[in-house]
Amino acid sequence: MATRQLKLDAETEPARSGLSGSSFASKVFELLDRSEYRRCDKGEDLEDIYRLRYKAYRFNDMVPDAENHVISDALDEVPNVYRFGVYVDQTLVSTMRIHHVTLETPMSPSVQAFGDIVYPMLEAGDTFVCMSRFASDPEWTRVYPHLLYVTLRLAGMACIYFNAPYGLSTVREDHAGFYRRIYYSEQISEPRAYPGVFNKVVLFRTNAVANRERFYARFPFFRSTEWERRLLFAKVGAGDVQPLTILPSARYMGDAA
Repeated sequence: MATRQLKLDAETEPARSGLSGSSFASKVFELLDRSEYRRCDKGEDLEDIYRLRYKAYRFNDMVPDAENHVISDALDEVPNVYRFGVYVDQTLVSTMRIHHVTLETPMSPSVQAFGDIVYPMLEAGDTFVCMSRFASDPEWTRVYPHLLYVTLRLAGMACIYFNAPYGLSTVREDHAGFYRRIYYSEQISEPRAYPGVFNKVVLFRTNAVANRERFYARFPFFRSTEWERRLLFAKVGAGDVQPLTILPSARYMGDAA
């Protein structure tokens, strides 16, 4: 599920905006140079992304008013969850939640809403990266529409790190075209209700392995180094210190995988 920014994708996609591919990519790279990622597991960082979700979803009239002005759910506390904040100039501007879905850890929005579709794929041996709770600050996205792509890098990096052949997205019906264009995704469900939101959602799946080179050719800023992916997704052992922030590595093309 995402924000009104998805309706503005025509302003930022090179094929639709009138920008050359190099000009479009340059704008994203420029924003990446000012950006950093933070994995939010506890404390004020976590509360901040929950408040940002609420701000974005209320702005887009996706959820009812809540007295505490935060949005979180049980899927924020499962063992296969990764919650990220995206910071530009050290200011939190967007967030995304990722679940690595396997038969051993079958917890994610896609499983919750479309278990009858997802479980047979898991039982067949497939694994997935499920992205959800994508939200960006409305004030920042008006100024920096390319922020969308800085945030979306996280899902692609997760697919590579976890060696997951597929990416799943549980999205609003009116955002379907965006996921087809950006991720070459296919819709694999009918619309269904989802707890806590007004709009019905559909399930999209992309073949992350087959489409990887197409992603990189069109969006070179989606590339990343193994080091960046490990910092973002590796489990922190007892006594180890988790990095406070992780800088994007897309400019280091020579080492990108």
